[in-house]
Amino acid sequence: MVASLAFSLKDPGLLVEGAYIDGQWISSKSKKTFEVRNPASGEVIGTCPESNLDDLNDAIKASSRAFSVWRALSGRQRGRILRRLFDLIVENKEDIGKIIIAENGKSRGDAEGEALFSASFFEWFAEEAPRIYGDVVPHSTPNGRIQILKQPIGVCGLITPWNFPMAMGARKVAAALAAGCTVVLKSDGLTPFSSNILAVLGERAGIPKGVFNVVTALENTPALGLALCQSETVKKISFTGSTRVGKLLMQQSSSTLKKLSLELGGNAPFIVFEDSAFIRSVRFRTDLVGALFEDADIEVAVTSAIASKFKVTGQTCVCANRIYVQEGIYDKFSKRLVEEVRKFRVGDGFQDSVTHGPLTTGVSKVEEHVGDAVSKNATVLLGGKRLPNLGTNFFEPTILGDVDDSMKVMNEETFGPLAALTRFKTEDEVIKRANSVDVGLASYVITNDLSRTHRVTEKLEFGMVAINTGVISDPAAPFGGVKHSGTGREGSKYGLDDYLVLKTVVVGNVNTEYKL
Repeated sequence: MVASLAFSLKDPGLLVEGAYIDGQWISSKSKKTFEVRNPASGEVIGTCPESNLDDLNDAIKASSRAFSVWRALSGRQRGRILRRLFDLIVENKEDIGKIIIAENGKSRGDAEGEALFSASFFEWFAEEAPRIYGDVVPHSTPNGRIQILKQPIGVCGLITPWNFPMAMGARKVAAALAAGCTVVLKSDGLTPFSSNILAVLGERAGIPKGVFNVVTALENTPALGLALCQSETVKKISFTGSTRVGKLLMQQSSSTLKKLSLELGGNAPFIVFEDSAFIRSVRFRTDLVGALFEDADIEVAVTSAIASKFKVTGQTCVCANRIYVQEGIYDKFSKRLVEEVRKFRVGDGFQDSVTHGPLTTGVSKVEEHVGDAVSKNATVLLGGKRLPNLGTNFFEPTILGDVDDSMKVMNEETFGPLAALTRFKTEDEVIKRANSVDVGLASYVITNDLSRTHRVTEKLEFGMVAINTGVISDPAAPFGGVKHSGTGREGSKYGLDDYLVLKTVVVGNVNTEYKL
């Protein structure tokens, strides 16, 4: 498959079967490899090295050697390199999209969209790199001075997931390099080729050898994660993945007191209020005008729900997992949602007509959640079954109605194309239900009531709230959660701070006498 896939690329050099350590593409010292398969067909795409601890230690040493050189560059110099990397990703978005489709299964639109999303972080942090400002603080005595410097923390271990195989690495790598840190990236064993693209283009952009390293592994992933956590050289761990693994990494890092950024699981509520339709109907006093405005509000709710719930076939940590719809518009909302989702086309992402590809890992869990809900009297409004004629990893885009809080779909992250609709009566009720889970990553609110916007936003126990939109990720917005959804933030100027440490400089006995 590597040969055929590479043949279809404008630049076959983007597809590399190797690990990238100290500026060199290498095999593992163990000589072992693992297979990477296309989730749509099961076909082997290629192989990558099964990196072991010796390989990882080589990457850490290379990163440590390069740190003094990279941190010595000015923020402007680092920013120019990151900007060139942004340009290279944009120029190669079609090839990058093909590689992402092959190993992740996304539709072409989602895959090329991920390439541009990845690029946006290098653009953003290229602009932030020259703006790492410290501070000057007045001392309590007249002959004292205080300066606060921001400095790069050092070698960073970055561990990325399969659902955004390039973008999750890009968000971490761009911030780390902008701050002046060096990196050892452990890519996901299901999707290593997308991370390797960053190394290929990073080298072309001018990143010096040793600054950015990539180790690949499947079976050895737990051992490599433990070694990164226990390494005295690695000063920070940034991980995106499950809450279970995030807690394990935190425990494993305790002996070295690392700085941690953990972006973990979610169970996002999507709350649709009926207020705007009712208020506008009363205000205009005509059924016709009121109905027009109500339809417009429903369309915002439906398009936002689709953007949040069904992006990447529902395999994002910020997917709308629980959709709460106020009683007065529940029937109309559910009808319109079914009408729009029915238009989806499921299949191999390489086909232009396909809007949604296969699931990468979680088809059994989606099936389990549907079965549990139906056994407890939920209604199947659309879909609900596997698509074995397409392959083992395909599932119909599914909408369930009359869901209640006893069902698994309301209490566990589904990570698939399953929209669960439930009714609510009051604002207080829905806030209590939304906050009832132990995670708190993303949440969504659809309303045109300004006062309600402020009330609900402040009461929701989530790190992010989207109002009247289903899109929550942006390079300028801090991304992260509260409770069991993790710690730290990615993207934005706050994401840069996670790769910096403060140094306080106090100067005493400054001669403050002034003579005429």
